Amino acid sequence: MTEIPKVMPLADPSPAHQPDQVDGYARRAILASASGYAMDGFDLLILSFGLLAISQSMGVSLSEAGSLTSLTLWGAVIGGVAFGYLADRFGRARMLAWSIILFAAFTGLCALAPNMETLSLFRFIAGAGLGGEFGIGMTLAAEAWPTAKRARATALVGIGWQVGVLVAALVSPWAIENLGWRGLFAIGAVPALLAFLMRKTMGEPELFKRSVADRAKTDKARTTVPIRLLFADPTTAKATIGILILCSVQNFGYYGVMTWLPTYLSKSLGLGLTKSALWTAVTVLGMMAGIFVFGLLADRIGRRPIFWIYQAGAVVSLVVYSRLSDELTLLAGGAIMGFFVNGMLGGLGALMAETYVTQVRSLAQNLLFNLGRGIGGLAPVVVALVAVQYGFPVAIGALAGLYVLEMIAMLLIPERKGAALV
Repeated sequence: MTEIPKVMPLADPSPAHQPDQVDGYARRAILASASGYAMDGFDLLILSFGLLAISQSMGVSLSEAGSLTSLTLWGAVIGGVAFGYLADRFGRARMLAWSIILFAAFTGLCALAPNMETLSLFRFIAGAGLGGEFGIGMTLAAEAWPTAKRARATALVGIGWQVGVLVAALVSPWAIENLGWRGLFAIGAVPALLAFLMRKTMGEPELFKRSVADRAKTDKARTTVPIRLLFADPTTAKATIGILILCSVQNFGYYGVMTWLPTYLSKSLGLGLTKSALWTAVTVLGMMAGIFVFGLLADRIGRRPIFWIYQAGAVVSLVVYSRLSDELTLLAGGAIMGFFVNGMLGGLGALMAETYVTQVRSLAQNLLFNLGRGIGGLAPVVVALVAVQYGFPVAIGALAGLYVLEMIAMLLIPERKGAALV
């Protein structure tokens, strides 16, 4: 029978296998993880900007085109589990590179899709590659950085996503006008080169290598770490449920807002595609600031109190934003909304890294976050249906209720600030 190791170790101010300062490897780990995650963010937002053109080109409704985002996120669930398991067995840096290659190849193939069915299949497979990058990147960063700066490290990875989104918001209007939506997806094949270069310069974290060596010494090198480790004891089981709720709300709220925000600003409020791209970019800048500040405060104050502050801010800012109509107030309101709604992203990586042991850390991160993505994959369709019936302002404002649920879910998750990774 497989022995179930202790999943939530007591905090240790002097972890044996983690560095006590940010060294060159730690910086390369952040660059590799954040770069891969940036490509994910770029891909999903160019899809958001391309939905209208895809709808017209393929002769399908806007809701049907929106299902491409849902398919991408559901593919991420499958890919997240597979790549998470492989990263725990064969290495974080190696599997991060392969996940980027899969994602980039099928994003590029979307440019050649002859019909909606083929495009849907390519989006699903691209999502499988995308699904591996969050958990592996967050794990790589958490294991490479000192305990006292762990939330800052995972926050920097989270900012990578927003950099990709920001680039997409600025590039997409020009690309759609000059290259069409197919040209936009062709650009998405570029990350394959990044993955190749990254794999040449990155080794594995010392914590992972020692974990593999320890398992080999105890004749457990071939032991499969079961998903039941996520429910190994009552404390861990409650934390797993709480984290799954956090991941689900985070993804549902994010994709509910970002998938339709350009359309909402351009069609409902008459800002036009170029101006709506600028307004979206400001919202993304707010998200980047929120993630960075979250990482700093979570390392200094603790995970729980900062999550509660941000969740309360998300509730208020979503309700207020849904009532705005003036261009300038929408600009400022978008930045504030982005700060709170997506600022929690970086904290999720640290929270999950501290909850699970090295043998299952990547699998846990990818499984829980991508299950949340799968649930969040319903958001583009749900928001579209509510918007058709009641209008986009009501659809966006209704998302605020989800963050109240998040605040309750935090009661299930112990405070893990300063915990050693084992």
